[in-house]
Amino acid sequence: MNDLRLIRDQKIIQFDNDQNFKKDDFYISNSNQHIVKLIDDWPKWEKNFLNINGDRYSGKTHLINIFLKKFKGIKFEANSFINENLKEIKIHQNIVLENLTKNIDEKLLYSLFNIIDQDNKYLLITTTEPIAEIKFNLKDLKSRTKNFLLQNIKKPDDDLLFALILKNLSDRQISLEKKLINYIIKRIDRSYGKIFDFIYKIDEMSLKKKKSIDLKIIKEVLGE
Repeated sequence: MNDLRLIRDQKIIQFDNDQNFKKDDFYISNSNQHIVKLIDDWPKWEKNFLNINGDRYSGKTHLINIFLKKFKGIKFEANSFINENLKEIKIHQNIVLENLTKNIDEKLLYSLFNIIDQDNKYLLITTTEPIAEIKFNLKDLKSRTKNFLLQNIKKPDDDLLFALILKNLSDRQISLEKKLINYIIKRIDRSYGKIFDFIYKIDEMSLKKKKSIDLKIIKEVLGE
């Protein structure tokens, strides 16, 4: 297992490169702590329907897997959810549907909602936009989406941005000086997806130029 430790403002940030979605590997900040607390409070939720929404790479999958590891349940990818899956959820208290979009079979989704209500189960759905804003055609379905607890993963603050950059660098086994990371933080778009894309681009440019990542490469990718 590869470890990466770095101190930012007296805080030790440590990551490992395995993908077991441990809670200890999830960096909690003002951007996401409200969702972590809500997950820990299960089953004392106001409603049985929870929607966690946020940008790609914002940590939705990590949060869901922390929840399932602690409280158990069954998880489905929304774009491959089919009628047969409705039978599988019978023995589970917690059901997770990841990456929901308007492309899902709306009648099937409505049936899932009914089962959750009738059997007093819990449904967690992840989306990029709030589920109530997805433009479903089925009127009854649109109405039901308003009955969700909505939890948005906010844009990363400086501490989380630093941790995310460090984690993405670690995943690619890249080491950067702290001053270069701070330079990036002051200039990069505060989008989880853009952070991922940026690290990918500086890595690719480094390989193409056959040189270590330096300020010149960073500036070039930033468009400066």
